[in-house]
Amino acid sequence: MTLSLAQAHQQFIADLEHQRKTTNTILAYGKDIAQFSAFLSQNSISAPNQISPAAIDQFQASLQKTYTPKSVSRKLNSLKTFCRFLHQNGITPANPSTHVHNPPVTPHPPRILSPLEYRALRDAARTDTRLAAIVELLLQTGMRIGELSHLQLTDITADNRSVIIKSYESRLGRTIPLSPTARQALIRYLENRPHSSDPTLFVTKTGHPFLVRNIRASINRLFRQAGIKSATVNDLRHAFIATQIRAGIPLNFIAEVVGHKRLSTTETYLKYIKPSSPLKSATPQLAEL
Repeated sequence: MTLSLAQAHQQFIADLEHQRKTTNTILAYGKDIAQFSAFLSQNSISAPNQISPAAIDQFQASLQKTYTPKSVSRKLNSLKTFCRFLHQNGITPANPSTHVHNPPVTPHPPRILSPLEYRALRDAARTDTRLAAIVELLLQTGMRIGELSHLQLTDITADNRSVIIKSYESRLGRTIPLSPTARQALIRYLENRPHSSDPTLFVTKTGHPFLVRNIRASINRLFRQAGIKSATVNDLRHAFIATQIRAGIPLNFIAEVVGHKRLSTTETYLKYIKPSSPLKSATPQLAEL
């Protein structure tokens, strides 16, 4: 029995779930393959065994008219993973994507907030204890916005001196010490936190979890109020990492704190940031922004 593209797509997603890929990875692959399937259908290709190298080349050409090289490369990686799955599971007689080469991608340096910028961001959040605490936690710990949104009240240690990031899917768990500034901002928020039975640390005025998309929208609004151009939430993480490198904090310690699985990820920052003092060998105290 010949599978349809939709059936092959479903089996591919099931295989990713079986491999325990992250939710974000599965969603991204699913969207990319849905886009590829739609393109094939528009070109009268309805089954996986009809996918040819020529069809893939046409799809790649269509992507390059609309997307950046980085986005094209990501979508092609999804496509190649899908085609490899089809071949390995006997759905197609051969892998039609073996000839595909990703477009060259020029890496861009991380956007690192300057001290003037993150001070302006603090000023913009000053009258909102929740946003002020969020800004400080992101800026003083380097945690990801998704990790922040998943924090529970019990993830703050009893003395308010550390925050516990639980492992989640492929994300590494860790405990991060809080700077005095972050600790004070967090205490002020907890004193004014809306009454809620929900254990999530950051909640709305009605006591519901403060979702990632709403946190991002709020931070973006603060950027606009502070007059900070071309910045994203992740730039607070970049600022934290840059500050620690300049302070001479060991790279392996920085990697552990921010949850980098590979030290090489942290080392890429050395292309753009030079330590102002030799990297220390002992486990040091994190520098405060």
